[in-house]
Amino acid sequence: MEFKDYYKIIGVDPDADDKTIKAAYRRLARKYHPDVSTEAGAEEKFKELAEAYEVLKDTDKRAQYDMVRQQGGAGPFTPPPGWQAGDSSFTGGDFQGGFSDFFEEIFGRARHGSSQGHSREHFARRGEDVELTLAIFLEDAYRGESRTISYEVPGFDDHGRLVRQQRQLKVKIPAGVVEGERIRLKGQGAPGIGDAPAGDLYLQIRFAPHPLYVVEGPDLTVTVPVAPWEAALGCKLPVPAIDGTISVTVPANSQNGLRMRIKGKGLGKADKRGDLYVVLRVSMPGTASEKAQALWRQLSEESDYDPREKWGRAG
Repeated sequence: MEFKDYYKIIGVDPDADDKTIKAAYRRLARKYHPDVSTEAGAEEKFKELAEAYEVLKDTDKRAQYDMVRQQGGAGPFTPPPGWQAGDSSFTGGDFQGGFSDFFEEIFGRARHGSSQGHSREHFARRGEDVELTLAIFLEDAYRGESRTISYEVPGFDDHGRLVRQQRQLKVKIPAGVVEGERIRLKGQGAPGIGDAPAGDLYLQIRFAPHPLYVVEGPDLTVTVPVAPWEAALGCKLPVPAIDGTISVTVPANSQNGLRMRIKGKGLGKADKRGDLYVVLRVSMPGTASEKAQALWRQLSEESDYDPREKWGRAG
């Protein structure tokens, strides 16, 4: 069946208030009422108008309809997953004849002429889940931190109109979270309809760019500059780790780009921490004194090392 756009049928915007909807309906009802209208197809048009007004004038029905409409209202209509049609009561008015299949698919079989009202409890649908991306610093991920976040959820106002509701929530970021991890906050998503529960809020963790570290899952990589003589002679190198400075032993004759693994100094839970990788970058001084230049010349004369000995050779 085709989706029925009740707002379009009555000729109002989706955020129209009750007064605007009522006025638009009355104007068109007078035009298409079968007793007075000479328009072609007036009776069918009047039935559409009455059905649309039956939904939009009622806070609960309008809320239900807006929820379905939000899921997409073009082409063939299928109720969204988890939709539970209730037993709807017809409240009277100018309606003549049966409701459309579309109406009954959403609201259930109507009881015509009943004086019994209906309440939102006849329609139960779990609230939507909300997913947000939360950017945090690596230090916050390591230690754990509390943050106050602001976000919006879909809801309904007192007139049953679909609106965006602003929320604030204080969130505890557990220590040891890693990039891409999803934190579930039960019941903090969009409110449910009827007696159905609210949806959940999911926070997907993203790390803000860090000036020192490259993040690869739970592992961290830091590049540390060393002087040529430190790489040649070996040294004790102070290295910034996520939990403070540590001392790393650089072996003698270390090459530029050497990658050293420091176990358990990365991110993650205390018993499953990743590793810290220290990459050496040999850095030449920008200037050199005459004495330093003389020492470099002495080294070049005494060493038979040729860094290009195998450079460019095939096989």
